[in-house]
Amino acid sequence: MAPVQRLAAVHDLAGFGHTSLMVVIPVFSTLGIQVCPLPTAVLSTGTTGFEDFRFADLTGHMAGFLRHWKELGLQFDAVYSGFLGSAEQAEIVAECIDDCLKPGGLAVVDPVLGDNGSLEPTMNMDMVETMRVLARKADCITPNLTEAALLLGERYPQDIARDGMDEGCLRDWLRRLTDNGPDIAVITGVPCVGAGRSATVAYHRRHNHFWRVDCAWLPADYPGTGDCFTSVLLGSMMQGDSLPLAMDRAVQFVSMGIRAAFGHGTPLREGIQLERVLNSLNAPVTASGYALWEENDDVCRR
Repeated sequence: MAPVQRLAAVHDLAGFGHTSLMVVIPVFSTLGIQVCPLPTAVLSTGTTGFEDFRFADLTGHMAGFLRHWKELGLQFDAVYSGFLGSAEQAEIVAECIDDCLKPGGLAVVDPVLGDNGSLEPTMNMDMVETMRVLARKADCITPNLTEAALLLGERYPQDIARDGMDEGCLRDWLRRLTDNGPDIAVITGVPCVGAGRSATVAYHRRHNHFWRVDCAWLPADYPGTGDCFTSVLLGSMMQGDSLPLAMDRAVQFVSMGIRAAFGHGTPLREGIQLERVLNSLNAPVTASGYALWEENDDVCRR
């Protein structure tokens, strides 16, 4: 057995900003997990809040990189994909899962497509269909509310901040996200109307449990928070945490990073202040705020 768990991270690399591999590598390294990047693209900056960013698509190189890994016989405890630079890259992610994931390992797909009801600048509906197919290979998927709607072909609730989202509808979305493969679906960033809070909700199909974690909401939208959340979630599960405890750790970590940035007035496009909160990942868990999401508990309308 390898003395340290290994993770294949299929993500882009942005030269400036706390997103993608600039988040994934330090989070997993802090958790004691070796990160082996398979870059999908190299960008000068993140794509949110920046104009005229430079974008180098690495699709033509990825197959050769993966082929070399296979020649070396590399096997991973988890395969984790995020931003894809082209539809063809999904096939490479699927090949990595099929050929390089250890038996019993975790395949996690963060279907990076958009936020706040809109597609990312580099995405289109072909990529949405590609993500739908790739999600079937995953054990766990972690879309935000926009991405969940896109994967399911549903209309994004434009008035959700004012009206909330029907509890039964949200449960139905979670169940449907697990219908074609994933055992776990997590939806992040669901507003709780009138409460100044947001919720992260999940469904574990094998256990038939719904979970939720609430946190205080601040009027700031930082890119890369989804990368942070999924990295801590997966890293915690690789360490042996249950799904709800891993969710709780991830929500708390992202919340601390947001508060660190917000309190200093950091420009939104730069992302959270990751370096100021990384050490908290090694602190013992002394309290947890996760809860079973019972049938009569309307998390979106609290």
